Amino acid sequence: MVQLGSPAVLSARVTGATAFEILGTMNPARKRTARLVAALSAALVLASALIYTSFSAASPALSPTQLLHSAQPGRSYQLTGVVVGGSVRRVGGVLYFAVADRRGPANVPLSYTGTVPDPFREGREVIVTVRKDGPRFVGERDSLITKCPSKYKAAPAGEKQNY
Repeated sequence: MVQLGSPAVLSARVTGATAFEILGTMNPARKRTARLVAALSAALVLASALIYTSFSAASPALSPTQLLHSAQPGRSYQLTGVVVGGSVRRVGGVLYFAVADRRGPANVPLSYTGTVPDPFREGREVIVTVRKDGPRFVGERDSLITKCPSKYKAAPAGEKQNY
């Protein structure tokens, strides 16, 4: 470390040298350490910013019951559940349907515009990004995803399982 009374600082004051010129007189091992500390500090700040941004932007998938109890107007939520039978209808370019809990009576009616996946139908599990607009829910454009049903079903009782 360069001390205030050292010859390098005194000559820098006399000649008007900059801080970078003073660093030129530092021990090379100390310079490497200072650069490493600066680089690691910058990396830590950037990593923290990335983590903060990714967590603040994420929205958890909520069931209709959770959404009905905690939704705030204007905020986006991911809604997951099963399309209610008899609720699907299209009026112009708007698709109206309701999403229900997998188990339970709660359901959320919503309107949606945008692309609709081919496997979309009543009884199918979906995920859609919605926002509360007054008393109703509106699906964000092109955010509807249909979960595929499982190819694997429970084997009938007494049938041999191969693992």
